[in-house]
Amino acid sequence: MYFTDRGIEELAERRGEEEVTIEWLAERLRDFVDLNPEFETPIERLAVYLARLDDEDDED
Repeated sequence: MYFTDRGIEELAERRGEEEVTIEWLAERLRDFVDLNPEFETPIERLAVYLARLDDEDDED
């Protein structure tokens, strides 16, 4: 188990039943980067990954 899995598991346990919009998630990511600018690159990569999940062009 990766260290990050703990946080992901906590998220699933605490908020797994909730439904959120992509706009809500984007705002939370912006808030997080504002508070933690050193994580700007990983958050950017996560956002791009999520945005392009269904892109057929990226399946190489």
